[in-house]
Order: sequence, then C-alpha cells, then structure tokens
Amino acid sequence: MIESFSHLEQLAAGRDLADVFLETDEQEHGVPAAQILEALRKRREVMRDCVERGKNGGLSMGKLVGNEAKKLNEAFQSGRTFLDPLTIKAELYALSVMGENSRMGVIVAAPTAGAGGVVPGMLLALEEERGIEPETTVRALVVAGGIGSIIALSANISGAAGGCQNEVGVASAMGAAAVAYMVGGTPHESIHAAALALKNTLGLVCDPVGGLVEVPCVKRNALFAVHGLTAAQLAMAGVESVIPMDEVVEAMVRIGRALPRGLKETAEGGLAKTATGCAIGQRLKDEANQRRADRAAERERLAQERKDATTAAR
Repeated sequence: MIESFSHLEQLAAGRDLADVFLETDEQEHGVPAAQILEALRKRREVMRDCVERGKNGGLSMGKLVGNEAKKLNEAFQSGRTFLDPLTIKAELYALSVMGENSRMGVIVAAPTAGAGGVVPGMLLALEEERGIEPETTVRALVVAGGIGSIIALSANISGAAGGCQNEVGVASAMGAAAVAYMVGGTPHESIHAAALALKNTLGLVCDPVGGLVEVPCVKRNALFAVHGLTAAQLAMAGVESVIPMDEVVEAMVRIGRALPRGLKETAEGGLAKTATGCAIGQRLKDEANQRRADRAAERERLAQERKDATTAAR
C-alpha cells in the first residue's frame, strides 16, 4: 500500500505515475490493471455524456440553479467570452456536470457528487482543447483516483467531516495532479500540483443553502476547476509547494476538526444563514411540508374510496 505522498514519490521516481498506481492496486486488491482501465474508460464516457446533457440546462430539484452551463455555452458559442477556450471549457464542463447532479442525473462522483464537476471539467476540457488521446485521459483518471486515495488515508472526504476543503479542495488536488500527468509532468510535478491546489483551499467551508447541493456548490465546482488548472500550470513551470503534500493533508484534517458545526454541511452557517439563504431555506421547508400534506391527503382519499367501495358492495 502507498502510505503517503513521500512514499509515492520514492516508488514513482523515474516511472509512469499511472503504472505505479495500477500495479499497487493489483498487488493490494487483486484487480488486474486491464480491468481497472476498462472501468475508467466507462467512467470517462459517463463524464462525457454528462457534459453533453448538462449543456442543455434545466432547473434543479430546488429550482435554485440549473441553467448556468447553458448560459455559458451560449456566450462561448456566440463569441461573448473573453477568457481562453481551455478555461471556458473547464468552467463549462464543470457546470454541466453539476447541473446534471442538481437534477438527479447520472454523474461520476470524483471524489464526491458535490465536487463531481471539478475533475471532468479539467480533464475533458484539456483533452479536447489540446487534442489529447482519450486513453491518456483514462490513465489520468487513474492518477486522480490514486491521489484521492492517499488523501483518504488521513482525511474523511466529505463536507460534513471537514468542510468543502475536503470535497472541492480534494477534487481540485486530484485534478491538478492528473492534468500535470496529461501534459507530460513527472510524479514530482504531479504531487506538487496537488499540494498547490489543496493548500489554497484550506478552510473552505461547506454551507449549502437550504441543505441542497446547489448553492454555492454548482458554481464553486467551475471556479475550482480553473483553480486546479492553475496549480498544474505552476507546477509544470517548476513552482513547488514549500509545505510538502503530506503536511498539507495533515493541516486540512486539523482545520476540518476546528471548523464549527455550522460550517460543515449543516446549512446552519455561512451563505445558508444570510437573509436570502434563510428565505430560500424556509421556502424549501414549506414546499416539503406541503408535499407531505398533499401525499397524506391523497392516501386518505384513496382509503376513503376503498371504504366506500366495500360498503357499496355489501
């Protein structure tokens, strides 16, 4: 088992990072590398399909979001964007995935559903914009998963455990390492890309408005997809994290424990407790209560109909 990032760097020196993770998985879990790669090919296809569906928009379950990807895509197609195409596509694809998630569509959790737009946003945008072979993207997903697995040895990957640093932060680190791998980076550069991404999300709170994975989650994925690309670019230019990745993860765990309960997915703090956030939360609660009342009334009506039918038959 790869016990730490320092251990990973020792194992991977002069080697292909994806091969290191594949060999370790095969030895530890008995799953052949070919089987892992085939599973990830299918996941890449799910990500790709999810992006295409998500571009069309549609309101979320809570009616708070849903058309962000459609709006950005229309602006991009009509020439009304000013950032470079890679950045726009990373944002667009992340929004597309999260829009699908908000509508209860099929996505790939990477590492969680709430942070599921970051990795596909980064990797699929880079693949498309730089003409990278899909198989390289599949191997990059091996790297992303391996990075996430090492983090998970020390940290609980959930907003409820340590805030959004544990979800979007980890996703950004996974994606940054994978992007560095895709463009020919060394294991050393991939690890530093992950460290640069993760350490600059430390303290990020989880404050879902109304308790739904919609606000600020959907747009946050788009923003941190770009964050991950930036971290990878810095690492590929030779910029390194002064704090080693293992210590960055340790800091994330400590910060997560120190965060108050209201900032860990409870909708009891942060944006969820703004005046607008509270109003939305109350609306969602009222609507849920009304749905329960309607269902109870319908059950009562059907029960009465059955009783009346039984009486009439007698």
